[in-house]
Amino acid sequence: MLTRREALLSVPAGLFAARGTWQSAVLRYLESLARPGGGYAFDLQTDPHLTATYFVVGCYRLLGFDPPRKAQLAQFVRRAFPLPERRLKERPMRRFRFEQIQTLLWLGETAEEFREEAASWTGPSRYDPYYEHSALPVFNQETAAIRCRALLGLPPTEAWRAYVLSRRRPDGSFNNTPAADGSPGHILNTWWGVSALRDLGLDAEPGSSLRLWVEACQLPSGGHTWRPKAEPGGLDDAAYTWAAVQIALPARREACRRWLQSLFNHDGGFGCRPGRLSNPMATFYALSALDILGAAPERQRPAPRPKPLPGGLKVFTVQIEAPGQGSPADAVEMAAALRIDLWGAKNSPAGWIERAQEISNQRKAGVLFFPANEEYGTFVSLPGLGAYSHLVDLAAPPGAGFGPSLANKEKPWPWEEFRERRIRPLRAAGGRMIWQFNENEELTRILLDEALEKGTYAAVSTFHFGVEDFLRTQPFLARYRELLPFVSLQDAHTREPWWWGEQLEGFRTVFLAREPSWKAWLEALERGWVMAVCADARSNFETRYAGGSEPVRRLVAQWWEKNRQALRLPPACMTAVGSTDPFEEGKPAEGRALRVRCRRRHTTQGLPLEPLVELVKLEAGGKPLDSQQIERRDPKGRLTDSYHLAPLPEGFTGAVEASFRVFKTGETLRWIYRA
Repeated sequence: MLTRREALLSVPAGLFAARGTWQSAVLRYLESLARPGGGYAFDLQTDPHLTATYFVVGCYRLLGFDPPRKAQLAQFVRRAFPLPERRLKERPMRRFRFEQIQTLLWLGETAEEFREEAASWTGPSRYDPYYEHSALPVFNQETAAIRCRALLGLPPTEAWRAYVLSRRRPDGSFNNTPAADGSPGHILNTWWGVSALRDLGLDAEPGSSLRLWVEACQLPSGGHTWRPKAEPGGLDDAAYTWAAVQIALPARREACRRWLQSLFNHDGGFGCRPGRLSNPMATFYALSALDILGAAPERQRPAPRPKPLPGGLKVFTVQIEAPGQGSPADAVEMAAALRIDLWGAKNSPAGWIERAQEISNQRKAGVLFFPANEEYGTFVSLPGLGAYSHLVDLAAPPGAGFGPSLANKEKPWPWEEFRERRIRPLRAAGGRMIWQFNENEELTRILLDEALEKGTYAAVSTFHFGVEDFLRTQPFLARYRELLPFVSLQDAHTREPWWWGEQLEGFRTVFLAREPSWKAWLEALERGWVMAVCADARSNFETRYAGGSEPVRRLVAQWWEKNRQALRLPPACMTAVGSTDPFEEGKPAEGRALRVRCRRRHTTQGLPLEPLVELVKLEAGGKPLDSQQIERRDPKGRLTDSYHLAPLPEGFTGAVEASFRVFKTGETLRWIYRA
C-alpha cells in the first residue's frame, strides 16, 4: 500500500526539477495529493477520488509529463466510480463516467469496457421530479454522456442534437433549461454546449453575439463570472474564466492573464479565486487557461499567516436533523450516552422538543433540544438552471418564531423571493439554513458563492444518512473548505430515536466553544470552528474528517481519539414510562412500566432488523420483573418496533438491573437503570 512519502519517492528522479521553478512547484503540489490506493485526493482528504485524479492527470498532461505510477493509476480509475451502480439509471451522473474514460485515454489505456453502456445513451435522461420540478436532467451530466460517446467513437444521434440545440439561447449561450423559457445562459453550461456541438458534428464556432456575451462576463478584476451582470453569486472564478477562455480569447487578455497568475499559491497549487486554498480543479482550470493565453504562472502568493485558536475552547457535539418523533425519553438517554450536547430534532410534532428538554433538565443530562427541520415539498428556482427541492434544511433556537414553511409542490419559489420570505425571518430569529445537496454544479456554485457574501447558507452537509458522503458524490463542494463549515446531516427517517442509533453513533458534527449553547454554536459557525466526523460502514469504521482548518482538526482529532471508544450506545435503551407520558409507546393504562428496546441493526429508514442482544432477565429491588415482548409491524409486514414491557411495582423508585446476552460473543452484560 502506497504511503504519501512513498508517492513522492516514486516520482522519477529529476521530474521536480524539470523545465523550471514553477513547474517543479506544481508537480510537488500534485504529488502531495497522491494517496494509498493509487489515485489522488482533495487536500486533507484521506481517500483518493476519481474527480481529483482526473484533474491531477489533466494537469500532468498540460505540463507535458506522464504521471508517475500509470498502471496503478489506471487500476484505481477503473474501480473509482463514486456512486452505487443503481445511480447509473436513477438520476444519472454521467460526468463520473466521462472522467473515467478520459483519464484512461490520457494514460494510454483502453476504455472499451464502457462502450456498451455509452452506446445505450442515445438521448437525454429524465431526472427524478422529486428533486427537479420539471424532471430536467443536469446539462453538464448530459453533455458528459455526449463526450463519452465521442471519445469511444460512437455516432451522434438526432435526439442528442435536438436536446443540445434546445438549450442554446439566441445569443449563443447555453443553460440547463430549454431556451424557449427566455432565461439567460451560464458560462460553464455554454462551454459544455459548445463542446457538445463539436462532438455532434454541428457548427461550434462562436458567433459575434456569443463573443460579446463572453466578453461581458469578464469583471474589472480580469477574471470572469457566470454571466453578464451576474446576480446572485456574481464572483469571478477559475472555472468560469477557464470556460470563457475556451470559448473565445478575452478582449482584456492581459488583465485575464494577471488574474489567473494571481491564483498561484505558495504550495504550488492554484485557488479558485485570489487567496483561496489550492485544489486540483482550480489548478487544472488555471493552467489550462494560461496555456491558451500563451502565458505561464509567475510569482507564488506567500503562505498565509496561521490563525491560532483562542484559549479555553472545548469540543462539543451537535446533531442536525436527529430524530424528532417517538420517545423523547429515549432521545435523552441516547444523547447522554453519545455526549450529544445539542440535539436538532427533525420535523417534530408540537410539544415534542419541550418534552425532551423537560426530561433532559430533570435528569441533568445537559442536552439542548432545538428544531432542525427539512421542509419537504419546497422547490426553489433560478432562471435557466431549474427548480430544485432539498434546499430547505434549517436549524433554529428553541422557542423562536422563525416563520412558516413555504412548502408548495405545485409552485417553485424564485430564489430572490424565497430568500426574502424564508431565509430572512429564519436568520432574524437566530436560525440558520444548512445546504443539504444539489447535483447541479452550476446552481450550487451560484447559491453557495452568494452564501459567502450574504450568509444565506451557514454550512454545507457532507456525511449523511444512508452512508452518503456529499463530498464524494458532489466533489465540487471541496472548493468551499474553510469558506463554509462542513457539517454532518442526520436527516433522520425513523419513527423512534432508538432505531436511528447506528447513524447517531456513526457520524456527528463537532464545534469548538467554551460552552455548549446556541450562541456558542452560532459563533463557531461564523468563525469556522466546525467540522464533521465519521467512523461507520462507509469508511470500514476508520475515522474520516470533513472540513476544519488545521488547528481545528488537531484539537478535534485529539478529542476524538481520546473519546471515540466511549461514544457508544448501551446494549438496550431502558425507559420508565407512565400512563400520562406523552409521545411514549407502550405506556400503561395506569402506573408505570419499564420499556426495554434491545440493540438491533436497522435500515436507513429506521426499521429494526436482526437483534444484536437479547434480554435475559430483569430485577427490581432484587426481585424478578416479568416482561412481555411486543412487536409492531406496518401494513407491509415490516417490523417497525420491538420492545419488552415490564410493569413496575406500585410506588417503586430505585435501581433496575438488566442482564443481556450478546449474540456475537455470547457474553452476558449487566446494566443498571434508575427508575
